[in-house]
Amino acid sequence: MIFYGCDGSLTPLELFGIQGPESYVYTSKSGCMQVPGIDDVADFQDTLQAMQIIGLLQQEQDQIFRMLSTILWLGNIQFFEDDSGNGAIVDASVTDFVAYLLEVDGAAVNKALTLRIMETSRGGRRGSVYEVPLNPAQASSVRDALAKAIYNNLFEWIVDRVNLAMQTQGGTVANSIGILDIYGFEIFETNSFEQLCINYVNEKLQQIFIQLTLRTEQEEYEREQIKWTPIKYFDNKVVCDLIEEKRPPGVFAALNDACATAHADPSAADGSFVQGLNRLGDHKHFENRSGQFVIKHYAGDVHYSVPGMTEKNKDQLLKDILELVAASSNAFIKTLFPQQIDRDNKRRPPTAGDKIKVSANDLVQTLMKAQPSYIRTIKPNQNKSPTEYDVPAVLHQIKYLGLQENVRIRRAGFAYRQSFEKFIERFYLLSPKTSYAGDFTWTGDVKSGVLQILKDTSIPKDEWQMGVTKAFIKTPETLFALETMRDRYWHNMAIRIQRAWRNYLRYRAECATRIQRAWRKKRGGEEFLKLRDQGHRQLSGKKERRRMSLLGSRRFMGDYLGAGNRGGPGEMLKNTTGISAAEVVIFSCRGALLVSKLGRSSKPSPRILILTNCAFYVISQALVNGQLSITAEHNIPIGAIKYIGMTNLRDDWFCLGIGSPQAPDPLISCVFKTELITQLNITLRAGIEIRINPTIEYSKKPGKKVVVKSMRDPTVPRDDSYKSSTIRVGPGEAPNSTSRPTPKGKQQPAKPITTGKLLRPGGPKGGAGNSRPTAARPLPQEQRHVPQPRAVPQPTANVVVRPAPAASQATPVRKPVAPAVTAAVASHARKPSAASVRPPPPPPPPPVEAPPPSADPMCKAKFDFVGSSGQELSVSAGDVVGLLRKEENGWWLIKRLDTNVQGWAPSAYLEEVAPLPRKVAPPPPKRPNKPPAPPKRPGVAGTPDRNSAAGSSGASTSGDSFAGGLAEAVS
Repeated sequence: MIFYGCDGSLTPLELFGIQGPESYVYTSKSGCMQVPGIDDVADFQDTLQAMQIIGLLQQEQDQIFRMLSTILWLGNIQFFEDDSGNGAIVDASVTDFVAYLLEVDGAAVNKALTLRIMETSRGGRRGSVYEVPLNPAQASSVRDALAKAIYNNLFEWIVDRVNLAMQTQGGTVANSIGILDIYGFEIFETNSFEQLCINYVNEKLQQIFIQLTLRTEQEEYEREQIKWTPIKYFDNKVVCDLIEEKRPPGVFAALNDACATAHADPSAADGSFVQGLNRLGDHKHFENRSGQFVIKHYAGDVHYSVPGMTEKNKDQLLKDILELVAASSNAFIKTLFPQQIDRDNKRRPPTAGDKIKVSANDLVQTLMKAQPSYIRTIKPNQNKSPTEYDVPAVLHQIKYLGLQENVRIRRAGFAYRQSFEKFIERFYLLSPKTSYAGDFTWTGDVKSGVLQILKDTSIPKDEWQMGVTKAFIKTPETLFALETMRDRYWHNMAIRIQRAWRNYLRYRAECATRIQRAWRKKRGGEEFLKLRDQGHRQLSGKKERRRMSLLGSRRFMGDYLGAGNRGGPGEMLKNTTGISAAEVVIFSCRGALLVSKLGRSSKPSPRILILTNCAFYVISQALVNGQLSITAEHNIPIGAIKYIGMTNLRDDWFCLGIGSPQAPDPLISCVFKTELITQLNITLRAGIEIRINPTIEYSKKPGKKVVVKSMRDPTVPRDDSYKSSTIRVGPGEAPNSTSRPTPKGKQQPAKPITTGKLLRPGGPKGGAGNSRPTAARPLPQEQRHVPQPRAVPQPTANVVVRPAPAASQATPVRKPVAPAVTAAVASHARKPSAASVRPPPPPPPPPVEAPPPSADPMCKAKFDFVGSSGQELSVSAGDVVGLLRKEENGWWLIKRLDTNVQGWAPSAYLEEVAPLPRKVAPPPPKRPNKPPAPPKRPGVAGTPDRNSAAGSSGASTSGDSFAGGLAEAVS
């Protein structure tokens, strides 16, 4: 494509005589100068940009275009047959321009293209040298050979430069990823030498594919002694040998022999090649026909045309051409042709088939060193249409790509195989027997470890097999399940770490909150208390106090309406009234303003009071046309306030003395008047005058003074009332009253922090929260004593005494009870009631002989384990402990045999052992032949007594029966 983009419009190209593609034989011979959808000029510009990206200098780019121009102009050199039958150049000017591009002599170019230097040898010595003229066909072949050599060497040089540009910096790369793009087989109506070479390379690559995916896999199954059904497949090695082998000679060998004996007539060489192919007639994958031969490739049968094959296989790059290139003064050309010419070497140069074979074998060796993965692409149709699907063509591709055999082998075989060492290294986390907390703990051999992992992961037996050195997994879904379980393990471990960290943060935050709460409780609100005390000092001894203002919990908080906060109704109130954002809100609350009505007496009206560091605002709210209207009724700069007038009673009224000739003095009622005056006094650094008198004098209108009287009226229930310039208020506290101390909160015990799954009840040093209390086990008894007769209490007068048993009845003799036991029983004995005393029942019969108790399960520590918390029990390797409970999460509850201390330990560190045999208690003594008859229930004849102990061991309600039963139990 590069030749069609060189239109010669660029200045560097003009120096090398590059013109449009229609000016050259190589590019115009096809008759197709343009292809729809392809912009050759744009592609050429992209090529120039790519050259700059890979770091090609301008001089190197010029040399590349010089070589491209040389190739194009070489194609324009035409030959004719002179009178002697030899080839001669038609236009010498073209040859001279080619010599200019190659920087050699024009006569040397003419001679190299039309003559061939031959040397005879005699007895191993150099003989005569002859100049053999070439006919037009041979001269054209030499010309094309030179053009091909320049193009091939230039292409390889550019590839080396691209690799150099992509080379990593900082050392040698140990591993790399390579991509081999193969178009596939070429099967045309006329197939020649080019298709033979391409299809041969595809056969070699298919052979690798078979070897790596089919044959190698089946051989591995046999080597690992895996049970499976072998699959038959076609091995194309016979086709590769048919093309490349020398003994017996294959297609390439017959082609080389024909080229070695060929002369000036190419058709004669093709005939010699056909005769050589007759030796392959017995091959089952070869058929020789007139003028063509058939090779049965794995992709299908391909008919190859013989005419022209020998000519294409020849290496026409003679030593004369190499000497011509070596004589060039252009250093870049010498870089493209670095090989030295050896005139003494009489060996035949390799043919094109030899080069293809060597290149294919080198590629095979490179691929065999790697671990190739295949991506098979299937062409749905031949029209490049996204909507067409040619079923026969697709089935044909599936067949010749060998996908059917591959799928059958994959279905019958195993999708994953790995050595035991790698498998256990990858998946040891999935079994509690092979890992603990992410650490590898398996001590057995690797094969048994793999078996343990597969067992603990509950994978079906038909999904895996164990080979000699590898483990085989049948389906990819099973492998994905193992990987998912492994990822989930790490995910769960991460969740545990995150949970522990979050619990720690929660615990730390809770501790900090409690400390802060305690500190605020102790020292909190101190600045508000100081502000309150300062306000009380301003009014001390001058004004009666309200009881609520003297409470110990009273604080001067300031902004009660939140006008200084961001967001909410406070900010809306501030923005609506036009209060600047630069002003700092110091105080805000709700109050009342004395408003004068025309023809009516003045009355208080609700208002909002806001004090900032610049002004005092009185804000009114009213409904106008059904909508709320908020306006700043008074905007008084704090510097304009001269004094504050108040009464000496406990009322909430005060006036702001402004003395303005345009505005009246506002008379305001505010329950937080003391705090407002204190904040205003602090804001005005010079302070403000406070006038406290029995009356308030203020300017109701500019220039009109009005006096408001205050009157103590016990009938006023709570606050105060205003009417006709008189404030009526109830009696208040003394003016010299002080605030009560801050009340102390009720002392409550600190609650333990129990939130979070990893926090123990009672805080960090609390007891085990998850361990269940285990019931005390009864200790084995060495021998069972015969119970002693119980003491019978003396009956009272109103109680019927039971008759004593007959003398003939045998009475069992009991052993004396230990003094310590008797004392313990006596301390717990209940006193008999004087109102009702039941006679004691006879002693119960001995219990039925019980089977010996089962032995406790035991386990032994395999490794040393150090507990990290109070719930875990530390053990040393070899310790034998009791096993109380097993949990599914991999932890066992154990206890020490000597101290009965319980705790948790990981099951991977323990193994169960046979329990120690228990000592069996001796059998109890035999029962007497005839037990005493139970007495009758008093008052009811023939009715057995409910407290009879014949066949029952229940405890009686009397104190002596309880004591006797306890003594019997511990005896």
